[in-house]
This record gives sequence, structure tokens and C-alpha cells, in this order.
Amino acid sequence: MSAETAHPFRFFHLTVAGVERLSPTMIRVAFAGPGLAAMESAGRDQRIKLFFPHPGQDAPVMPDDDGSNWYPAWQALDPAVRGIMRTYTTRSLDRAPDRLVVDFAVHGEVGPGSRWALGAAPGDRLSVLAPIVAENVAYDFRPPDGTDWMLVTADETALPAVAGIFAALPAGVPVRAWIEVADGGDRLEPPTAADADVTWLVRGRDAPVEDALRAAELPGGTPYAWIAGESATVRAVRRHLVRERGFDRKAVTFSGYWRRGTTEDQLLAAAESA
Repeated sequence: MSAETAHPFRFFHLTVAGVERLSPTMIRVAFAGPGLAAMESAGRDQRIKLFFPHPGQDAPVMPDDDGSNWYPAWQALDPAVRGIMRTYTTRSLDRAPDRLVVDFAVHGEVGPGSRWALGAAPGDRLSVLAPIVAENVAYDFRPPDGTDWMLVTADETALPAVAGIFAALPAGVPVRAWIEVADGGDRLEPPTAADADVTWLVRGRDAPVEDALRAAELPGGTPYAWIAGESATVRAVRRHLVRERGFDRKAVTFSGYWRRGTTEDQLLAAAESA
């Protein structure tokens, strides 16, 4: 087993190359930096870890580690000083020139990621833990053989992952999707060759995702479902698909990207104390 296969993730220390406001809730940031040519992505819902500086820092304080033993090394640093870790999705990994593109769902000054993205400017620095092999464990969209059609539900926090998934789908595959966003201006249609039918729902105006899905007529055949967004909504959708629609549990991928009323720091603390 090669070193890259054994430890297929490493740290990249990057700078902001460009910032673009895509919608009321979404900001796109492109990153450049030395060694970025070594970064890889499986596409789809590829997860990466971003490390943000604390207020007053020019760059995040990171462990002296290449990424092979990153979590204990990061955990050992003073929480008041170490880079603030959050999980994001690779929106794209471009070449010539090498650029990592990340879309940030922002909600004012709530949370370090949102706060950082709102003030991001060319030259700003942060660090990223990302794969150096395309086939890695940090993505979840894996439809089994024999799937006839796809079902997707998401909110704006999962829009970058939805875009990656849609881009990876083969031509003509049937997809039914329900996507809830904070503002009508956040309807960012994901390009795809698939036969995609997307229902957009505006939070507070339209029915919640689980209610809209419950009222929908679904195709026949063997489905595969990918569900992401707020944790309680994800659980409700999964229960509906498995218990009421008869989906095979193994054909439902679900991920809580955030939990209402709980920060990622609180979730990490709970996991560490378990």
C-alpha cells in the first residue's frame, strides 16, 4: 500500500483568488496556492475541511502535520488559537490554472464560515484538508447497480453538493429533486445531462420539503435517494421514504449538514466526550 493510499488526505494552505456573489445566500470563493495540483476530488458531494483564522489572525494556526495524523494534531492545539474547522463541499477543482472553488451559504454573521465568506477578499488565507486521490471515503453519493431513478432533497447548505451530483449524472437518468432555499433569488439551477425535474421551495412561503415530498407522485422502478440539509428534516424525509414509500434502507443516503439550534463546535464537543 502506498503512502498516498494509506493517508489520502493532506493539508493545503491557500489564498483567495476571487470572490463572486451568486445569490442573496450564496458566495463563491476561488482559492489558489502552492501544491494545489496535488489536490483531487471525486466530484459529487466531495467533503473537505476548511480551517478559518480567529479574528485578529492573518491565517489559521495549524498543526505541524502533513495531514496523515491531522485530527489528533489539530485537537491538541489550544481551541482559542487553532484554526476553526468546518466541513464544506468542493464545488469544483479546476486546472490551468489550479483553483479550488467553494460555494458558501451565508446567513449573516452567524457562524465562522458565514462571517469569513462575507468579508472574504483576494489574498485572504485559510487552510484546507482535502483528498490527494480521486477515489476516497469523503463522498457519499453512491447509487447501487440496478438503480432506475434518483431522488434528491436538500436545502441551500447542500446546493454545492447537489450541483456536483447533477454534473456527474449520465445523460437521461431520471431525477426528482426538492430543494428548499431561504430566498427566491437562491434558485441556482444545477447544470446536468440528466432528465431532472427540480421543485424549488422557498422557506416560509412554500410547504416544507417533507410535506412537498409526501404529496408527490413518484416514479416506478428501483430508486436511490440522497438526502441532505438540516438534521431534523433529513430524518423526517428518510423515515417517510423508508416507512411510507418502501425504499430500501441501503438505497437511501442521508446526511445532516447542520442542526437547528446547535453549532458545529457543540457537535464536535459532544462527539469528543462520547
